[in-house]
Parts: sequence; C-alpha cells; structure tokens
Amino acid sequence: MAANVGGIDRTLRIVVGIALLALFFVLEGNARYWGLVGLVPLATGLMRFCPLYSVIGLSTCPMKRA
Repeated sequence: MAANVGGIDRTLRIVVGIALLALFFVLEGNARYWGLVGLVPLATGLMRFCPLYSVIGLSTCPMKRA
C-alpha cells in the first residue's frame, strides 16, 4: 500500500475530517450522524492512502528524483 496522498492534500483531508467529525458532537438528532462522514477524509489523510486515488491512478505525492 504505497502512499498516494501528498502534503497539501493530506493537510486538507485531516482538517476537513476533524471539522466534519466535530459536527457529530455539535448537532442534535439524526443530523449529527452526518458528522461521522468526517472519518473518511481523516483516515485517508492520516494513512496517506486513498483507495479511490488508487483505483483511478491518481497521486498527489511528490515524485522522487532519479
């Protein structure tokens, strides 16, 4: 499982993930469960791997110099 999520992409995923996850604790009723969607960008940011990027062959990681 090679990393395919680079620096800026990783930072944005983590920030957005935490923000969405915070909604779980702020909202009430059934709407609060939409905050759990934040687990996806948070997990992919922390692992530096996105399964969707892998399927479509995309990578935001910097290229290694030869």
